[in-house]
Amino acid sequence: MLIGIDDTDSPAGMCTTYIGALLVKCLGEAGCTVREARLIRLNPNVPYKTRGNAAVCIVADGDAEYAFQAACDLVDAYADLACDTTNPGVVVVSKPPDSAFYYRALRDFCEIDEAVRLCKAAGARFRGWKNGRGLIGAFAAVASDLPDTTSEYLAYRSAECTGVRDVDPASIFAAEEATYPHTWDSVDRENGVVVCVPHTPDPVLFGIRGESPAWVTVAAGMIRSEPPVLTQVYRTNQGTDAHIVPGRAGALAEGCSYRLQGTVAALPVTRRGGHISLILEDAGVRVRCMAYEPTKGFRDLIRSLIPGDRILVQGSWKGGSINLEKVRIDAIAPETVTRPPLCPAGHGRMTSAGAGKGYKCRRCSLRSPYPDVTDLPRKLVPGWYEVPPIARRHLAMPLVRKRLFSN
Repeated sequence: MLIGIDDTDSPAGMCTTYIGALLVKCLGEAGCTVREARLIRLNPNVPYKTRGNAAVCIVADGDAEYAFQAACDLVDAYADLACDTTNPGVVVVSKPPDSAFYYRALRDFCEIDEAVRLCKAAGARFRGWKNGRGLIGAFAAVASDLPDTTSEYLAYRSAECTGVRDVDPASIFAAEEATYPHTWDSVDRENGVVVCVPHTPDPVLFGIRGESPAWVTVAAGMIRSEPPVLTQVYRTNQGTDAHIVPGRAGALAEGCSYRLQGTVAALPVTRRGGHISLILEDAGVRVRCMAYEPTKGFRDLIRSLIPGDRILVQGSWKGGSINLEKVRIDAIAPETVTRPPLCPAGHGRMTSAGAGKGYKCRRCSLRSPYPDVTDLPRKLVPGWYEVPPIARRHLAMPLVRKRLFSN
């Protein structure tokens, strides 16, 4: 059976993965065999999300009615049902449904009525609380298809704890140093920031992301912290770029995430707040791309682009612009400086002789029809560039994974 749970948290606390971990423990104690725990990230642009838009799916053998009731009891006990925007859903199916709904929930938007209809068609046991919006994520989780996966080790404190977490930052830097590139995004080295310890009032103590259960477990074992009350390793679609689809300028849908190739059409513009705006042209259609202030040093790359550079961008189309997650530099345009030519008689630079008349030396009247054109060196190197870990979305594939695949 596959058990899906979603939308149990709120800005005030709780975490759906925590309820998933509690369910794994509960099922094991009841004699069920838990085969896998999945953490499924869905469309990061859904306006109803609390934080990272995560659902969970537990794959197990055992009594489906018991599992359904146990999941519902945990939601009743732990979900923040007092919050207006918390609308949990639980779904239990005997076999994986068609994955089409998962891919739409990952890359587009789905409706509650459709999730209910699919639950009934699949013969699922299901329950929605309040408006039942969590049924979308819960059904998407049990329908999930993961051709590429990563792992996350999650350590939890008690659900009642809402204060500052006691986790030693130095041990986290040391853990990533020892396990990188097989784990990533625990810290942001360039900005000197710990990334894997949340600051929100939820039960997560810390989370380690990596290529396999073994690597994330090794890294987690090196971290010094207050004793966790519960731990769980999830198989996940995080860090896979699964939300990205090919895009074309003029045919981008609000809230979807795209990969789009084009040519830089104008010099980047720095806006108020340090945000950088870039115009990309694709088949004669212009698209605005944005690198926001939280992307820190990534903005320096965007600032260095000039008209004629050929690039590929990845990011979400929101509010009339692509919010950049990654950029690939494919071809670099020459950058030149045009100045009046030097006088051959050594009298310095000539001046314009008038529109279309070339250049003339004011002292000796020598003329030249052509300006001096000088190529400037460019430090930009073709290849992939990404936002730093502090600005990275859960689903975005870090470049270290691309390098691992190419080796």
